[in-house]
Amino acid sequence: MGSIDSPSITENGTTQSHAAAPADGDHKPSPSSNAARPEVSPEPETTKKRRSSVLPLEVGTRVMCRWRDGKYHPVKVIERRKMHYAEPNDYEYYVHYTEFNRRLDEWVKLDQLDLDSVETVVIEKVEDKVTSLKMTRHQKRKIDETHVEVGHEELDAASLREHEEFTKVKNVATIELGRYEIETWYFSPFPPEYNDSLKLYFCEFCLNFMKRKEQLQRHMRKCDLKHPPGDEIYRSGTLSMFEVDGKKNKVYGQNLCYLAKLFLDHKTLYYDVDLFLFYVLCECDDRGCHMVGYFSKEKHSEESYNLACILTLPPYQRKGYGKFLIAFSYELSKKEGKVGTPERPLSDLGLLSYRGYWTRVLLDILKKHKGNISIKELSDMTAIKAEDILTTLQSLELIQYRKGQHVICADPKVLDRHLKAAGHGGLEVDVSKLIWTPYKEQS
Repeated sequence: MGSIDSPSITENGTTQSHAAAPADGDHKPSPSSNAARPEVSPEPETTKKRRSSVLPLEVGTRVMCRWRDGKYHPVKVIERRKMHYAEPNDYEYYVHYTEFNRRLDEWVKLDQLDLDSVETVVIEKVEDKVTSLKMTRHQKRKIDETHVEVGHEELDAASLREHEEFTKVKNVATIELGRYEIETWYFSPFPPEYNDSLKLYFCEFCLNFMKRKEQLQRHMRKCDLKHPPGDEIYRSGTLSMFEVDGKKNKVYGQNLCYLAKLFLDHKTLYYDVDLFLFYVLCECDDRGCHMVGYFSKEKHSEESYNLACILTLPPYQRKGYGKFLIAFSYELSKKEGKVGTPERPLSDLGLLSYRGYWTRVLLDILKKHKGNISIKELSDMTAIKAEDILTTLQSLELIQYRKGQHVICADPKVLDRHLKAAGHGGLEVDVSKLIWTPYKEQS
């Protein structure tokens, strides 16, 4: 599945777009459009008839849609809503760009759609069993097998359809967090009283959220927090990491999950945060410690998971913080004397980040190490699970199976080529600044 870079983020009234092409969501006319325009010929009768025959578009319709880059992309209509004070066929349509990730789904106006490209409508509903009855078992299995998004591998076909139906429309369009206004990516199950709120205002320190700016301003005058609740376990320069116990800070943990779900499609929202520790990374200045991202981990994991959920907030992406959070989780595993692995499934961005981290760490060791080295030794040195090491080395074609065992083939030139392709590792964790002891249940 393709992807387009993150939506725009507004800071202090200016818009910073991460998209490769200039964002043009409002489709403003060019300066030349102010010039005298030639007379527009009346719409042909055949065009009028076609418009009336296809409108309003049904849910499930596939059509071409003009995106913010000014180009047309194939979309599927997910939902529609009638516009206020409009003609009978005047609707807004919530569309999914089929080439790209769901994070780019959005409401569009009719003038953004190319009605000449409308395809046959196929209405898909969770409760619609008629189509299933008409399919052979083999046909249904083929559809189910191909209809799995990255990050949803743990869901069976019925559960996946139910998940997509329930979360198909973003309920909150933007949030304000500190000095940033951020476009959201996905649905998050906020309490029912927030159903009509297209924008929410978060306190960046305690993560309480409100419907109106005035409420946030009143709250900020009373909130005495200037950093996440919990223990500061790392400080290096302007970076700090706080360990927050979900049992001791339940409301903060739940608010963090609500916030994170706006940018993570695949994760189950944990209401029972008592079982988790949250590691919140902050940039610190004289106004306080401002969250840039976090990861969570179970207090006790039978599957050796050292990370349950990871997120870098959109304003802070592409600055090396994701790599830092991954590296930090492995430094904690080393302190615990255990090997670790992230909880599956990984999101599309999470999978890319982990593959990059594993690749760089293993290549660095192989480059410096003289003589043979086993996967077990690599695992002991890095705290990376043996299975993750094996799949990473296989993807790099650095391992062969000989006489019943895996043998690492570390040709220096091949290592150099892979290291160059992997790029730099980003921010490094200064282990000397980490003051932490592994979690122990208090009696």
